[in-house]
Amino acid sequence: MTNKILSSRVLERVKPSATLVVTQKARDLRAQGIDVIALGAGEPDFDTPEHIKMAAVEAIAQGKTKYTAVDGIPELKQAICAKLKRDNNLVYTPEQISVAPGGKPIIFNALIATLNAGDEVIIPSPCWVSYPEMVRLAGGEPVVVTCSQAQNYKLTPQALSKAITPRTKWLILNSPSNPTGMLYSADELSVLAEVLRQNDHVMILTDDMYEHLVYDDHVFATIAAVAPDLYGRTLTMNGLSKAYAMTGWRIGYGAGPADLIKLMAKVMAQTTSNPCSISQWAAVAALNGQHDFMTQRNAIFVERRDMVVSMLNAAKGIDCPTPDGAFYVYPSCAELMGKTSAGGRVLTSDVDFAESLLEEAHVAVVPGTAFHGSPNFRISYASDMHSLKTACTRIQEFCALVR
Repeated sequence: MTNKILSSRVLERVKPSATLVVTQKARDLRAQGIDVIALGAGEPDFDTPEHIKMAAVEAIAQGKTKYTAVDGIPELKQAICAKLKRDNNLVYTPEQISVAPGGKPIIFNALIATLNAGDEVIIPSPCWVSYPEMVRLAGGEPVVVTCSQAQNYKLTPQALSKAITPRTKWLILNSPSNPTGMLYSADELSVLAEVLRQNDHVMILTDDMYEHLVYDDHVFATIAAVAPDLYGRTLTMNGLSKAYAMTGWRIGYGAGPADLIKLMAKVMAQTTSNPCSISQWAAVAALNGQHDFMTQRNAIFVERRDMVVSMLNAAKGIDCPTPDGAFYVYPSCAELMGKTSAGGRVLTSDVDFAESLLEEAHVAVVPGTAFHGSPNFRISYASDMHSLKTACTRIQEFCALVR
């Protein structure tokens, strides 16, 4: 008789990743021969630029395949410092830089290194699915602050002030946002900084992963640059996954107080150890090399975004704002709640909507419930135009049949 493996109490507090669940459901249906269009994963469909790949090949040829310093090679830390100065006017030294196998470990390492039981982390929602769960894994309590569509899904200074308590340890900001694509302007960050100045026990973790994916006339800003007096209690997280199309290379980095970076290195030393050596050398080439490919790719993203927004707004019961950046749209399906799909399912939530859409129209999206913002759903438009147009047509047809 096989003994049942019991999960820890900490893990019982954690939900599985909704994006991975949706992606797996789409894979299962495809395995059955069903033509499913999966728009759940946040992964660019572009290839990693050639000069970055060649840097990895050269690193292998030169035998740079051994263990490295636990939180990044010196050359990469120098490249990150140069990037932060060049792009963000932020001055850091290598001792203030942590490199990890992806952006997610940077966030988790910071949380596990600093949170005690009962410590609170403020998370504006809609938010990336992993933020609250990582807080729980680290023993803290996520304080999810709902930001409405009328607020462009962004945190106001009034809401921030109300959410802060003596137990607040961190505020997590994400701009451009996953899942909404909305961007905090420098002015909007400035007014949040006014609240944070009055609460000097609160640290700021800013997730800038989509920094280079900003469209139209919008300008990216990050809080450590907007409010230099908060520099000493800000961890600026970024990575190469999205803008450089390097999701599988698994390189993320953080810049912050040297004491915090040491604590994060201590976590890595007893868990993941160093990021892949080959990926680190590829990251050096990415950060130090040419960036002109981003302009062309962003133009393609804008074309896709505009088409998706237009087609979704033409669907019955769907309201889709135009995002400022990233590669997601976050439409509301509120008008369809309480109605019945052609397949006979009563749509009581965005989960019902997403499941019915997958089963009946064979389009995979992520329900807004996963992002703590309902009733909505997220679509990633990091896919080719034909697939996006076909998916949006199916969504229009699905919604037209809802009664």
